[in-house]
Amino acid sequence: MPDKRRAAVLGRPIGHSLSPVLHSAAYRALGLAGWRYEAVDCGEAELAGLVAGLGPEWVGLSLTMPLKRAVLAVADEVSPLATAVGAANTLLLPGAGGRRRADNTDVAGLAAALREAGVDRPDRALLLGAGGTAQAALAALRELGATAPTVLVRDTGRTAELRAAAERLGVTPAVRAGLGDLPPADVVISTLPAGAADELRVAPGDTAVLDVVYAPWPTPFAARAAAGGARVVSGLAMLLHQAAAQVELMTGRPAPLDAMRAALAGRMPS
Repeated sequence: MPDKRRAAVLGRPIGHSLSPVLHSAAYRALGLAGWRYEAVDCGEAELAGLVAGLGPEWVGLSLTMPLKRAVLAVADEVSPLATAVGAANTLLLPGAGGRRRADNTDVAGLAAALREAGVDRPDRALLLGAGGTAQAALAALRELGATAPTVLVRDTGRTAELRAAAERLGVTPAVRAGLGDLPPADVVISTLPAGAADELRVAPGDTAVLDVVYAPWPTPFAARAAAGGARVVSGLAMLLHQAAAQVELMTGRPAPLDAMRAALAGRMPS
């Protein structure tokens, strides 16, 4: 009988998640017949109890909003990267008696997606939002050589965790309030929730624009940016690459990126 293992993506809302498509495709390509990956609705208040009740067949969890900061409190150890970012999107569960380890693959996902779009050492980086994904975006921009991005938020009074992450990462963002017409930039990353960026306009120029929202695609923000000549990067690219990194952490095997990419393409409207 195949070795049975389980994993899941947790968040609220969670019905739109394509993580099961990606991870399940990886399991098939790797021949992991007994592995199953599902989506589970879970809020911050339920997280600790849910994790405590998981059996030894569970290998890991993917975390999305609103759990990327809350998961740190249920981990026995936190990777240096997740510690610096102040948020995690992965919880590794090494079976009965093992230690729960929180990690962050959003950074790798963002950096890989931007590199695919030709982003290399941008001089002017613009980040929208201040949540856990924005903290990961600071780390990804640092990897690309952008250590002084501009960060636009709706309320600067709610940026304490972003500023703390920036200090740990050694970056010096200019944090400003107000979302309107955006200043010129080489790369723009929007980590705003669905709908919050719909009316924003990217300044004309050779700009790469990544919107982490991927459903429905294109978002109004991405469509407007593309119409203005920007190179638009779908949040699906980030999702693919961060999921590939999670597969490697959870299975201990190289991620079958081509199979995962094909599965993702098969789920999107043409």
